[in-house]
Formats: sequence, structure tokens, C-alpha cells
Amino acid sequence: MKEFVLGLTLLRIILSPLIFIFIVSLQSYWLALAAFLLAALTDYYDGLLARNYNVESRLGAILDPIADKVLIVFTIISVIVLTQSSFVAFMGALIIGREFWVSALRELVGKTQDSNTMRVTFIAKTKTTFQFIALGMYILGEAADLAMVGFLANFIFFLALLLTYKSAIDYTKNVLKK
Repeated sequence: MKEFVLGLTLLRIILSPLIFIFIVSLQSYWLALAAFLLAALTDYYDGLLARNYNVESRLGAILDPIADKVLIVFTIISVIVLTQSSFVAFMGALIIGREFWVSALRELVGKTQDSNTMRVTFIAKTKTTFQFIALGMYILGEAADLAMVGFLANFIFFLALLLTYKSAIDYTKNVLKK
């Protein structure tokens, strides 16, 4: 089971550049959406299986947040190219910047503090869900040629941005308290 869970994490890493290729190079938006949804599902299931079957591994604990960041970064960049929107680009850049900040905090905590300081919170899971919904909606909007879906994605992406920074502030406070 441990290998299966690790395989889900690795699949997310492999799918990430494929999403970019499907969108940017091939303009195959339905294929990109399918790959993105599969990658998002691997994020959900690898965590669920690891916790429910107590098969968390040190390598999995290291790779899972990296796989999440790889997926988010590749997809945000793809969606920026897809939408050609400075609004999406600005929000995407802020979200990517936050990912670097939280990675730096994780690195600091890994060297100096108890790892429970950076345990994934409900707000962080909610943030990821909103990011996935918005990014999926951008791709769906283009695939189905539905401008309203893209418009709604802007709203959800903005909410994801707010949640993204709320979780970063929470993590920062936890690290500084210790």
C-alpha cells in the first residue's frame, strides 16, 4: 500500500508538465482537463490512503507537498498562457510566491522545530480545493467555450488567493510562536 500511495504522488508530478503541454503546445483542453482532474484526485487519495491505512512514509511526506506545488505551478502558468489575463497572472504570481514562502518555512521547521508546527490545516486543504476548482474551471471554460465559466473561475481563484494567504499567515504565526 505504501508504494501505491507513493505512486499516486509521483503520478501527480508526471501529470503536471503534461497539463502544460496539452494546454500550451497542443491546445487539447479536454485532455488537459482530464489530466488535471486525475492529478487533483491523486492529491486527495494519496493523503486519504496514507492516513487511513497508516502508511505514511518519510519520502511520501517530503514528496507530497512538492508534488502539490509542482501541480499548482505548472497549472497556474498554463492557465495564465491560456487566459492571457493580467488579473489571473497577478493572482497566480502571488499564489506561487506564497508557495515559496511556505516551502521556506517548512525547511526552517525541518531543521529547528517539531514538524507538527507545519501540519496541514483545514484552511490549507480548503485553499487547495479552491485552487483546484478555479484552475479546473479555467480549463473547462476554454474546452467548452463557455466564457461564464471563466468569469466564475476568476471569482473562485480570488477566494483561493485569500485562503492561500490566510494559510500562509497561520503557518508563519505557528513557526514564530515556537
